[in-house]
Parts: sequence; C-alpha cells; structure tokens
Amino acid sequence: MAGLVFTQQEAREEIGLFLKNLAPGKQIRLGEVSLRVTPELENLLRQVLEPLAHGIPVGVVPLEAELTTGEAAAILGVSRPYLVRLLEEGTIPYRKVGTHRRIRGKDLLDYLERSRQRGKELADRLTAEAQELGLGY
Repeated sequence: MAGLVFTQQEAREEIGLFLKNLAPGKQIRLGEVSLRVTPELENLLRQVLEPLAHGIPVGVVPLEAELTTGEAAAILGVSRPYLVRLLEEGTIPYRKVGTHRRIRGKDLLDYLERSRQRGKELADRLTAEAQELGLGY
C-alpha cells in the first residue's frame, strides 16, 4: 500500500494556502460541483493535507480493508515478524484466509490509538515522578 507524497515545493505551498482558507461553512468547488465544508470534513482534510504540505507521506486505509501482514507492519513501522507476534498474542485481532493472516484497517488503527495513549500516559507519569524528585528545570 503506497503512501502519497508531494515532493514539489509549489504543490506543497498550494496545499498550505488551501489549508489557510479551509474552514467549516466554506465551499469547495470543482467545476460545476461544490461541497460545503463541515467540521468533520475540515478535520479529515487537515489530517491528510497538513503532513503533505510538509512533505510527509500519507497513506489512507479504509476501515474495513483487510491488510496483509506486510502492509500492516509497514503502516505501524514495525517488522513483519514483530507484527505476527502481536497477532499471535491477541493484541491485534486478525483472521486467517487459508494460511495467510488478514488484519482489518479498523483493528490496526484501534491498536495504534491504544499504543499512543499508553505512551502518553507513561510520559505523563514519568514527568510527574521527575517533578516530585526535583529532576525538572
């Protein structure tokens, strides 16, 4: 599953200008068709376009898509054997199609969110402990 990236500076600048003007209630027009921007659409467009404006690759995964272990590992930024271990431990749900494992996009993103939340909680706890011990500046 390839990611989308804009390498041309001009394209990134156009995206940045678009984002500056993006707001709920505004209209996006493509030829004869226009679309009113809702808060949800603004949020989605920002999630996709802000990284692209900075030259960061973006991939879009449908929630119901079934990913191979290789695709899922690439999305998480881990090795395929490590991902397989997470699957076998029951950390991420999967199903088998013959001898192959398939992971739903939603389940992978749920795991990613749980992992980020655990990391934030750990960082908050370490910061609090460091302050209690007077290790902060």
